[in-house]
Parts: sequence; C-alpha cells; structure tokens
Amino acid sequence: MSEERLMILKMVEEGKITPDEAIGLLNTLDKAAKAEKAQQFGDHVPPEGSSRTGKYLRIRVTDAETDKVRTNIRMPLSMVSAGIKMGMRFTPEIEGMQLGELQDFINTGVTGQVIDIIDEKDGEHVEIYIE
Repeated sequence: MSEERLMILKMVEEGKITPDEAIGLLNTLDKAAKAEKAQQFGDHVPPEGSSRTGKYLRIRVTDAETDKVRTNIRMPLSMVSAGIKMGMRFTPEIEGMQLGELQDFINTGVTGQVIDIIDEKDGEHVEIYIE
C-alpha cells in the first residue's frame, strides 16, 4: 500500500478526517495513478474496468522489404521471464533492448502490439504482441 494511502487511513484513525473525506482522497489517488499509467503506456492501457489480460506473447520477425515472415514465435506469458533470460544468454545484443518496457506491459495486463522495431542494418521488422 502506498504511503499516501497509509497517511489517509491514519488521518481517519486519528479523527482528523471523516471516512467520506478519506474515500474522496483515495479516489483522487486512484485517478492520478491511472493518469500516470496512461501517460507512461499510451494506447496500451487496458480499458477501465477491463479484466482482460494477455495470455501469450507473440514475436514476429519479417523481412523489412518483402514482408516475408522469418520468425513467428508464440509463448505463454508465464514463460516470458525465463525466455528473456535465455535469449540474453545466447544473444547478448538484445540485453536492455526495451525488455524492461516489455515486462511493464506484461505486468499491467495490456494487450495488442507493444513493440515495433525496424532494424535497417539487418533488414528486419520486429513486432511484439501480447495476445
């Protein structure tokens, strides 16, 4: 529980504010947290009240010029952390490549395309989806 929430509850306990006032303050904190999340994740924030979360991670690599599929991987989200660790072991150049951002998307329950990268050097288009 955040420090702000604990302070509000303590003020109720001490009689400094009423329970109704505390509810208003807690609702304001929730709205601020949602606004911050929306700013951080943009269009990827799940609709309010949505309990829908992704179950799979899809990584699709295509040729940037011909759009021919080179790789199409689908794995359960429960295996993603282990997969990222193994991938970094065998392909060190991906270390730090938006992986923290990907983990944040997974943890917040967003769905849809979360990463879209075009690697001009290798001529690859990499798309990552949470389905």
